[in-house]
Amino acid sequence: MEKPRKIVLIGSAHPLRGGLATFNERLIREYIDQGDDGSITTFSLQYPSLLFPGKTQLSTEPAPAGLPIEISVNSINPFNWIRIGFRLKKARPDLVIVKFWIPFMAPCFGTICRIIKRNRYTKIVSIVDNLIPHEKRPGDKMLIRYWVSCVDGFVAMSRTVEKEIREFIKPASTPVRFSPHPLFDNFGEPVPKEIAKQRLGLDPGFSYLLFFGFIRDYKGLDLLLEAFSDERFRAGNIRLIVAGEFYCDTKPYQEIIDRNNLGERVIMKNDFIPDSNVVNFFCAADLIVQPYKSATQSGVTQIAYHFNKPMVITSVGGLAEFVPDGKVGYVVKPDPKAIADAILRFYTERKEVEFSAGAAIEKKKYEWSAMTGAIDKLLTINY
Repeated sequence: MEKPRKIVLIGSAHPLRGGLATFNERLIREYIDQGDDGSITTFSLQYPSLLFPGKTQLSTEPAPAGLPIEISVNSINPFNWIRIGFRLKKARPDLVIVKFWIPFMAPCFGTICRIIKRNRYTKIVSIVDNLIPHEKRPGDKMLIRYWVSCVDGFVAMSRTVEKEIREFIKPASTPVRFSPHPLFDNFGEPVPKEIAKQRLGLDPGFSYLLFFGFIRDYKGLDLLLEAFSDERFRAGNIRLIVAGEFYCDTKPYQEIIDRNNLGERVIMKNDFIPDSNVVNFFCAADLIVQPYKSATQSGVTQIAYHFNKPMVITSVGGLAEFVPDGKVGYVVKPDPKAIADAILRFYTERKEVEFSAGAAIEKKKYEWSAMTGAIDKLLTINY
């Protein structure tokens, strides 16, 4: 019997909240289920409050059972980075995984991993959400170079990101593999639509669209609100749920709602949605709409797949890689009329059953074992 590998993931985890923490916890659980010795080293401070746009960084959910999580990394304290780095260097894990999503974290991650690598044993693999951020800032490229130069191998979760990584890495021989975002299958089993509506206090006589997740300008909620103001919707019994916390100015979105008299037809649920309630929002909806203006990939897609939900997405970045047009939903231009046309077509052509069946087939591509397998293949390459 092979000796279990010692695997440490450095990144977001409980008591922090959000998709990053959910992803990291699910990945390490996969390794543990496979027989490895997996743990997470997470942040004691992830973002300074000045830089965090939400209401709180902390989860109200209980800690995930059976996951070793150490709360120790301070993202803005170099002395902390050095201490963590030397501790992990001495511990000699077989593998350190870092999920990279924003250049702000490059000094912290890069310093810790450079120190770990001095043991000439541990391999560093980075799973990359976004290499170049949606909301760019001066100095991003310098920080990105600092990060990529200490990584032994990369997993890109979209072809768009894979291309970005290859443009940054030197030497070019550093291996990169594409492996799509796995299913977010940790939100429980689906429930009947009627029960989900009842739990959320929704009128059962209406059909519901869902926009889900943290609200940032690049996610295109304004496009969806403009689409939903289309006169063709006014005669129908369709309502739009916007479920997620604002990470940007709310005023432009409220102006669209007020200008188009959408107040009674748009349901704003703008607190953070705890994991235990995600099932109800997705199961209450007929259709998940992702009207992004820019994107690489989206965890929302993988929640929708878990619940076999049809989708309308925009043809930006890597989104269309994961939602086959006409099989699971529609891929449209990031334009209000195109989005409105797709939603109306979904209802007039009664596509829900067909697209739900398509999602149930398509999601088989996104097992967590595929992600761990991609990482293992990186490790077999002779660095």
